Amino acid sequence: MKFKNKTLFIIIFSLIISSVLFAAYYWNLIPQKSYTAEDFGIETVISSIDFNENGLDDYEDLLLGARADAENHPKYDGSYHASGYPPDNIGVCTDVVWRAFKNAGYSLKDMVDADIQKRTEAYANITRIDSNIDFRRVGNLHVFFDEYAVPLTTDINNIEEWQPGDIVIFGNNKHIGIVSDKRNKNGHAYIIHNSGQPKREENYLNRTTMDVTAHYRFDASLIDNAVLIKWMSNF
Repeated sequence: MKFKNKTLFIIIFSLIISSVLFAAYYWNLIPQKSYTAEDFGIETVISSIDFNENGLDDYEDLLLGARADAENHPKYDGSYHASGYPPDNIGVCTDVVWRAFKNAGYSLKDMVDADIQKRTEAYANITRIDSNIDFRRVGNLHVFFDEYAVPLTTDINNIEEWQPGDIVIFGNNKHIGIVSDKRNKNGHAYIIHNSGQPKREENYLNRTTMDVTAHYRFDASLIDNAVLIKWMSNF
């Protein structure tokens, strides 16, 4: 009887340890070495634009803005806000993106709002225009970037084309994030995103079960200046 109890205890203990290790691996809580583009002989793309004139090119600003949100670790909360902008301590995946653009000097909200007014028919999923929430919908950002950003590969193994500051959409408009300058051992780029997970900058391309729907690079040099709106709010 004692032998059976001991065996049962070992089996249960092993299952618990395995579950904990799996959860830690799944949520990227086990420390992993990260790599850079240089480790794979990949040249990092630098934008010719410094929109906010802070001495950093747009792509670095987008990266750093997304990383700042990740490090702030806002609680996952997609509640509606009459000002349009949620406070810094809450957010969802789309908030990572407009905050990244804010760091580069762009008012993504105003840019999306203006495009919705200009090309309402393109935003087929909108039944009632609401500037307080429209820019926080992945589907609307997909339409916007489809028009004003450079489309890139959706193949995660084409590692050269995944660059810091790129925008990536997953699962047919279910999720969105910003590409990091960190990579895994195979050269796959990390993603900075918010789905309520413990680590917001992580080896996500290899973990997610969602397909990459779209992958973009926002090159302001290719866009009419009328589309580009500066961040002016005191928010």
